[in-house]
Amino acid sequence: MIQRAIAEQIKTDLSDYRKMVIIYGPRQVGKTTLVRQVLADLPYKSLEINADQHKYDDILSSRDLTKMRELVGGHELLFIDEAQNIANIGINLKILHDSLPALRIIVTGSSSFELANKLQEPLTGRTWTYRMYPISVQELTATLTPFELKDQLENHLRFGMYPEVLGLGGVDAKIRYLRELAGAYLYKDILQLSSIRHADKIVKLLKLLAFQAGSLVSLHELGKSLEMSHDTVNTYIDLLEKGFIIFRLGGFSRNLRKEVNKMTKIFFYDTGIRNMLIENFNALDMRQDVGSLWENFLVAERRKKVGYQRLYGTSYFWRTYSGAELDYVEERDGQLFGYEFKWKSSKAKAPATWLETYGNASYQLVNRDNFLEFVL
Repeated sequence: MIQRAIAEQIKTDLSDYRKMVIIYGPRQVGKTTLVRQVLADLPYKSLEINADQHKYDDILSSRDLTKMRELVGGHELLFIDEAQNIANIGINLKILHDSLPALRIIVTGSSSFELANKLQEPLTGRTWTYRMYPISVQELTATLTPFELKDQLENHLRFGMYPEVLGLGGVDAKIRYLRELAGAYLYKDILQLSSIRHADKIVKLLKLLAFQAGSLVSLHELGKSLEMSHDTVNTYIDLLEKGFIIFRLGGFSRNLRKEVNKMTKIFFYDTGIRNMLIENFNALDMRQDVGSLWENFLVAERRKKVGYQRLYGTSYFWRTYSGAELDYVEERDGQLFGYEFKWKSSKAKAPATWLETYGNASYQLVNRDNFLEFVL
């Protein structure tokens, strides 16, 4: 079993039971497995409830403390899996937390926009919140050497980092799993919980975004292609972000006349899902999109690292209208860190405009040889 990066901190939070623990993340990234592993290492008598089963709906949405107390019984810890399926879950968890202060509570949810809406206001100040992603390179270091991580890099770019994908042998099995994952789960929460009128349009939008991963994205052009308004495209992208499929990166700028800051780049949390959407699982030496695939992989891995290690700062890309660019920029503690991603090249120079404009900023080339420094 792969030791997940947030496991030890969750154990600590559950031991200090003054706040409940919330874990958001896409389906199939291992939230349930993680919680069961954590609970197995703790001494508490636990009750696990799968909110996909409707038999718990009436009780956990009732606002009736007597009913909920009967359900919990003599248990010391309550685990609710897929909590977004329960109506009014936030106010009911508040009642449980406030009325049974010794009860430890841990909750998972795959639909952040729905679960967050139900939890945010009732549970203000009562939670520790985590985001969980597909497996990170950081989490593989416990079982793989640096040589093995580099040796498996092409597979990770092609098929992504979902836990089950990593355990499957053979290309056909991996592709089959990714197709099943997309068909059964990828759009499920978004389509069910957001009342989208044109389900086919969101699928087409995702495919367009997959082809443009790592490139500047124009909402206007996407709208023209899909015969949708700019605002509708923006709404759909927002839902896809909240559904843990994609995320945006904005442009960094302190000189508005020179630098691109009104456009965004869009990346996928998992390159296997991205490749599935464009139906391209070819080996890297047979592809034309290695550069964008490499960029997507690195930015996604860095996002996992920043989240799990709680590195507070802001991420961007940087580009000028004259063509100078950096693939990734982080601003932390008043410092700027610039990165350029190259799959093959071992030599690159920092753009002169970057050094002239931000004299105290750093610059680093990230390639196949040194990428572990960037993602670990």
